[in-house]
Amino acid sequence: MRWNESVGIRRESGGFVIGSLLFGLAAVPGYGQWVGTDLDNITYFVGSLFFTGAAFIALRLSGRPVPDSESERVELYDWWAAALQFAGTLFFNVSTGIAMVSGLTSSEADKWVWRPDVFGSAAFLVASALAVVATTETDKLWDPHARDWRSTWLNMIGSVAFGISAVGAFVRPSTGQLADAELANVGTFVGAVCFLAAALLMRPLVRVPNIR
Repeated sequence: MRWNESVGIRRESGGFVIGSLLFGLAAVPGYGQWVGTDLDNITYFVGSLFFTGAAFIALRLSGRPVPDSESERVELYDWWAAALQFAGTLFFNVSTGIAMVSGLTSSEADKWVWRPDVFGSAAFLVASALAVVATTETDKLWDPHARDWRSTWLNMIGSVAFGISAVGAFVRPSTGQLADAELANVGTFVGAVCFLAAALLMRPLVRVPNIR
């Protein structure tokens, strides 16, 4: 592994670690009650920025230029997984950013908060599925001892949890309330924990030199 690639992976992992921690923290009901809705929304937004930074690094590490028809299938899946993941984080930027605006109507919240959240969650889910296929191509579908295998499936579970959270976060037009606030918070928290674990697993191992 080249030095600059190793540094990039560490920065990518670090970004996802911080983003996951902030999302997980913001999803804890007691945190929102303690700091208030405004700061809770800011926590989500800052976390989404770290997700975007990490996803951009992942896209850069997936290879340049864009894989073409002569590329191997694993390269194609890797690049598209990274590209969709990055796109998903941009949707989360919009969703969490607009959520900080006070006084939104139900229609505005649906259009600028919930829909980008759904699109972002869908992008994460498809990206995770492509990553699973790419990992299966290089390793095995079931290989608990492989770090790549475990982090890929953790990301998949996290993406499913984020999708479930998006369902609970639907804003009912008649009341302006979330369809299921508890489901939204639990889904976000579980997803954040999975992404955190996956990010920690992907950090390059530090080799201690053997000094005699």
